[in-house]
Amino acid sequence: MFTGIIEELGRIERIDHTADAARLTIHAPLSIADARHGDSISVNGVCLTVVDRTPDSFTADVMAETLRMSTLSDAVVGTPVNLERAALVGGRLGGHIVQGHIDGTSTVLGVVPGDAWRVLRFSLSRELAPLVVGKGSIAIDGVSLTVSAISPAEAVDQWFEVSLIPETLAATTLGARTVGDQVNIETDILARHVERMLALADAESKRSAA
Repeated sequence: MFTGIIEELGRIERIDHTADAARLTIHAPLSIADARHGDSISVNGVCLTVVDRTPDSFTADVMAETLRMSTLSDAVVGTPVNLERAALVGGRLGGHIVQGHIDGTSTVLGVVPGDAWRVLRFSLSRELAPLVVGKGSIAIDGVSLTVSAISPAEAVDQWFEVSLIPETLAATTLGARTVGDQVNIETDILARHVERMLALADAESKRSAA
């Protein structure tokens, strides 16, 4: 479990591909400082397990499904990544509950700069659109953010926006995002639970009426 508050900007040092997976080695001196074999670290919002480590890096396996669902499939040596260690029980929850189980990817549609902020607009699939609400939480490449604007429900092409403060722009990879870039997104787990409950209730209602 994570909070979406990025602790460190890491860098991919090595990628070893196999037929249906990949093994990543990531430079992460802060994140690995107290990590042990089997610990979880969020890499651009994807929960990965430490299988090996050095004093300043760790290695993790990425399965085919994760590669298919995330931007890690496009990673190359030198790619910067947002890193966060698993949340400590009893610590402050500075962001929101982030599982590291992404829903898929999204495309940067627009970037509007400001004097001390930046607004980014992202594409939103019809499948995920019901799970994203204005002023709600969303994780983008593992960063906990608040949805500042969202497309009308009747819009054919759904989108959402986030407003980034200078700290987020400087401390995460989002400061370098431009139109056309792909990012990993994870919707709010609470919204996903509500969607499932409503779907089950609707199915039960239809069975009862039959």
